[in-house]
Amino acid sequence: MNFKHLLILILLFAFGCDGKKETALLPKASGNSAEMIVVMDSTQWQGQLGDAVRSAFQAEINTLPRQEYMFKLNQVDPRKMNDVLKSVRNLIFVMTLDSNTPSSKTLKSYFTKGSIDRIRSNDNLFVYTAADEFARGQSVMYLFGKDEATLYNNITKSKGQLQAHFNQVENKRLYSGLYKANEMTGFTDVLKNEHQCSMRIPFGYKMVISEPGFIWFRQINDESDKDIFITYKDYTSESAFTQENIIKFRDSVAQNQLFEDPSNENSYIKTETSVPYIPVVSKEVSFNNKFGVETRGLWKTNNLSMGGPFIGYTVVDEDLNRLYYIEGFIYSPGKKQREFMRELEVILNTFKVSSEFTTAK
Repeated sequence: MNFKHLLILILLFAFGCDGKKETALLPKASGNSAEMIVVMDSTQWQGQLGDAVRSAFQAEINTLPRQEYMFKLNQVDPRKMNDVLKSVRNLIFVMTLDSNTPSSKTLKSYFTKGSIDRIRSNDNLFVYTAADEFARGQSVMYLFGKDEATLYNNITKSKGQLQAHFNQVENKRLYSGLYKANEMTGFTDVLKNEHQCSMRIPFGYKMVISEPGFIWFRQINDESDKDIFITYKDYTSESAFTQENIIKFRDSVAQNQLFEDPSNENSYIKTETSVPYIPVVSKEVSFNNKFGVETRGLWKTNNLSMGGPFIGYTVVDEDLNRLYYIEGFIYSPGKKQREFMRELEVILNTFKVSSEFTTAK
């Protein structure tokens, strides 16, 4: 049974069997983005099982200039759960049947007898997710197994999917918040009419440059300088998707378009490839149901006065035979940058090529 199927299992838990919840009556979920409470036995949290949970959700993000973790975890003893803690935006319950501590017994009370029988007889059942369980806008994940070793192995094997679940949840929340305010609809017209593509640009961004083959948006405030650019050229070969050629294309455009100081030709932006412990990382992705390559890493100015992280996507508009490279990068020295980069990722993922205009919103 694969992870996707596990997420659509029948409801296993006693408190979810009373029919459809009246979501409007629930309190609003509280807490900051990418923070979560882990509800599990303290002894297990300090042991191998806790290591697996931390490895999955507290993994270090290796494409940022300073140490930051994917999620911030706070462990809570099940016996100390109250209405305030139950209303946090991200909750993870971790339970194994072989533990008989008072805390584990409290966790088992969340499960029906039938659920426990299924867990005991099927090693592939180890995860269940629910939305709006105790609060509106909340995401809850249950991780369970017949014993610690079984659950440890399942978490270890599936940590990429477990991470992706909460990253997608956080991105959806951010998307909703970004586009509650008026977006810059005039920019959409420029993109469609002059560049044959579209992207939803949130309120607060300004258009810096728009010329054939290149457009640049920017938002500067006290905490950060957030930048988004779109560039394109004729698509000639699949080799355009190699990391080497993506970097070459990126740097050729940045050298002519992106400067710290437009009057100083030695202040242009380039890809940082000389830091061995923070390498440029590329991977194939499904980008709005199209083949694409995601590239993450660091940028710097040629005079070494500035730098920061970036995320880019390379995709092809087959109708126009055009290769697009779209990127978000940030300058925010001394600040945590994980959530700034999440915002740029969400915006970039609204990008559409010409054939998709009818479905773009």
